[in-house]
Amino acid sequence: MQDTIQSKRMSVLTYGCQMNENDSERFVGQLKSVGYELTDKLDQADLIMINTCCVRESAEQKIYGKIGELKRLKAVNPNLIIGIAGCMAQKDRDEIFKKAAHVDFVIGTHNVHKLTELIAEVENKKDKVLAVWDQAERLAEDVPAVHKGKVSAYVPIMYGCNNFCTYCIVPYVRGRERSRPMEDIIKEIEQLGQEGFKEITLLGQNVNSYGKDDKQEDGFAQLLARVDQVESIERIRYMTSHPRDMNQAVIDVICQSKKICEQFHLPIQSGSNRVLAKMNRGYTTEYYTKLIEQIRKKVPQASITTDIIVGFPGETEELFLETLEFLKTIRFDAAYTFIYSKRSGTPAATMPDQIPLAEKKARLQALMDVQNTISLEINKQLEGSVVEVLVEGPSKNDDTKLMGRTRTNKIILWDKQGPEQVGQLLSVKIDHAQTWVLKGKLYNY
Repeated sequence: MQDTIQSKRMSVLTYGCQMNENDSERFVGQLKSVGYELTDKLDQADLIMINTCCVRESAEQKIYGKIGELKRLKAVNPNLIIGIAGCMAQKDRDEIFKKAAHVDFVIGTHNVHKLTELIAEVENKKDKVLAVWDQAERLAEDVPAVHKGKVSAYVPIMYGCNNFCTYCIVPYVRGRERSRPMEDIIKEIEQLGQEGFKEITLLGQNVNSYGKDDKQEDGFAQLLARVDQVESIERIRYMTSHPRDMNQAVIDVICQSKKICEQFHLPIQSGSNRVLAKMNRGYTTEYYTKLIEQIRKKVPQASITTDIIVGFPGETEELFLETLEFLKTIRFDAAYTFIYSKRSGTPAATMPDQIPLAEKKARLQALMDVQNTISLEINKQLEGSVVEVLVEGPSKNDDTKLMGRTRTNKIILWDKQGPEQVGQLLSVKIDHAQTWVLKGKLYNY
């Protein structure tokens, strides 16, 4: 097979979350192993894959639009192979062929490791191939990956989700929670360290559930402790945590660790207990507040960030104000805010008392105004301090400046001095804080 497809070119377009990004890295790794090379020019590709997201219907419509655009390329080059992967592929399956007859194959979220076999089948049969399992037969290991950057890399530790939040389609398209063996995770991280990566992010829909499918009580805490011992890695991050499953054992490991970054991203989603119950989140604001108190007691330098959805069905103005007050009480370093968007197939899509779009937009703006003020106040407290920064590369907007992140995941910019290298850990003194960015100067360099 190597000889027949050598020097062919591929393009992989990725939509959605970090798990999708990691799946795309594994698609690229598999294709490279059989002779494909990456190109960002779609009109020069022999194979185009779109790795899809279906968390929001607006994203899905955008993706279908992109799939439609590829029909022109197929007309020019009938030998072009077009494949659709990811969550939308899992959900829509053979519907995709009906909507887009120019697509050659559809591969589901449980079949990522089967890509090269699928490509061979398409080439040999010259016919459409559907490869979507309802669940994984096993967790595939030793799938080659080509990571985008040279400094940071994603490492999946588990797949799927058991939570069934009423607004979310992920459990339906990613399946039940399945944890990777710890030794396989450690082996992958050690290999990344040998390749020169300085920072790894452990990935899962709910990392705090790691090991529960194997009846491990504190599996995630044990995994973090093991990863912290990998010598070749400088920093460890993880995402995403579910507040209900974050526990004292994890907090203790982070407090005692050398390399696990002091950032806790804990999506609250709403500051109203009535809305949280309708979302099926499994905790209350009182529980969440105690959790934050535990974290700040053990790791006082930690940054705490969150996700919030506004305009969930049944969220009255009074309930929304509870969320605003909750923001002022907790004082998050940052909040990633979203307007509730209907997702067909989820319970929330058919709930009564849907909120008009104009009202949702107004609430989002009010929320952002409060949070931006808090974020700036917290960042201002860092002015004059010296922080450890991992160099990621030039600023996107100014080549004379370099960009990096603190351990607490704050973006920092400074004037390039010359000898700094991507992947270095440097000390930067913060002299100016903004809402989203810190600016400073190299310290004792």
